[in-house]
Amino acid sequence: MDKLFINYYEVGAVILFGIGFVTLLLNNNLIKKIIGLNIMDTAIFLFFIAKGYIEGREAPIIVGSFKGVNKYINPIPTSLMLTGIVVAVSTTAFALALTIKIYEKYGTIELDQILKKGDE
Repeated sequence: MDKLFINYYEVGAVILFGIGFVTLLLNNNLIKKIIGLNIMDTAIFLFFIAKGYIEGREAPIIVGSFKGVNKYINPIPTSLMLTGIVVAVSTTAFALALTIKIYEKYGTIELDQILKKGDE
């Protein structure tokens, strides 16, 4: 139980991922599915950034003298998450553009109604 309180960022990320996953699976509305996907993305970013942080170390911005490698955190997880954020925003924009086109064609964004209209 103590590990839950120590790793509360990771626990929060897992809970957020679960909320996003359930939202993605249980809703028929395409906008809600996109929101669920974004919640999952955010949870993954939070998890990796929390894992990349080391207590007592500083950001790798050298001001003055170099303090040694063990005094700075690793910048790679943060830079990878910045890349992931750009990809997530691009994917969201593409999914929303597709949703607009689907709405123009079928007149709805409810997945079950779209599937019924597609069978006709």
